[in-house]
Amino acid sequence: MVAYVIIPGIDGSDGQHWQTLWERQWGTSAVRISPASWSAPDLNDWVDAVQEAYDDAAERDRHVVLVAHSLGCWAASTWLSKNPSSSTAGAFLVAPPDPHGPAFPRHAAATFTEASVRPLPCPALVVGSTNDPYCTPEAAAGFAAMWGARWHLAGACGHINSASGLGTWQHGRELLNSSVGTTARP
Repeated sequence: MVAYVIIPGIDGSDGQHWQTLWERQWGTSAVRISPASWSAPDLNDWVDAVQEAYDDAAERDRHVVLVAHSLGCWAASTWLSKNPSSSTAGAFLVAPPDPHGPAFPRHAAATFTEASVRPLPCPALVVGSTNDPYCTPEAAAGFAAMWGARWHLAGACGHINSASGLGTWQHGRELLNSSVGTTARP
């Protein structure tokens, strides 16, 4: 089937976040990154954490999908750029913040401002919101284009996080399933 690498944003995803709810549903098929710098994110630390989680997930299934939110999108894209020959089946990148936007947490996540945007070596889908305080739809669509990813505007969902009240975010699961060309585990 599929193994998933869960790559949350700053401080991880809380218990009501769709990533956490999906992770619970996927059980042992999901591996969450564990960087040492959750609250003061260091891009290299997060990329190393993606590598560790990817290695663990790849032992569970040869089809590995990265499921990233917020800053996690930048950790995922940076890891993919450094590992172009990985057998990653896909990347689901939700609500990437704009490192040059006015709301980006520059002091907390300074190393993320230097992340480059290069074409990704696997199928990818970027999902954005019309009212994300951390990224305009135009900027998110621009990241998708530079990553060579498909783009989907999910509507007025804020930062597509717990505060958005999405619960298990069924629409997101449908998007994930269509983006990786396989049926995600329940």
